[in-house]
Amino acid sequence: MKTLKLVAVSAGLSVPSSTRLLADRLTEAVRAGLAGQGMDVEVRVIELRELAVPIANHLVTGFPPPTLDEAIEAVTQSDGVIAVTPVFTASYSGLFKSFFDLIDPDALTGKPVLVGATGGTARHSLVLEHALRPLFAYLRAIVAPTAVYAASEDWGGTGDALTDTLPVRIDRAGEQFARLMASTPRREQAYDSSSPVAALPIA
Repeated sequence: MKTLKLVAVSAGLSVPSSTRLLADRLTEAVRAGLAGQGMDVEVRVIELRELAVPIANHLVTGFPPPTLDEAIEAVTQSDGVIAVTPVFTASYSGLFKSFFDLIDPDALTGKPVLVGATGGTARHSLVLEHALRPLFAYLRAIVAPTAVYAASEDWGGTGDALTDTLPVRIDRAGEQFARLMASTPRREQAYDSSSPVAALPIA
């Protein structure tokens, strides 16, 4: 059975976190989709909340401490990435953006990415299209067609009367992403932890 590497990046700040919960639900949906295709998956979850201080240090020094170095390498060496952020001021969180700023601009080229976001109201759902999708398109990742936004009211299971429920959207996204991961050739990415932050201006 072929084993793929899946990394879920959660930028939630609270404990427990709805952002982490969404990342976990998407991960399980992708795992189920891959199992249906006869593939196993090795999952790694990266909690950015635990890396906030190393990320800040890396931004000003240009070199990652071991814990952050390992997290960046896990993302760059994966077969697919699930990236989920809370919405702050109508966009992704600063912690989320800072982490992906530290990854070499070429490291995600051709890599499947499934994006998700959480927020207090459904009015922020367009963050998926005007912030997250352009970010990963710029990094030349292959962004899955279905992205998932979860507002506070979605966790009750009923969802908006005019849209699918959150579990339906998660299952659809997971199945699509599993097919995308299974069909995307693995791209070997060399990762050099000794290099300073690439393409990151130090002011």
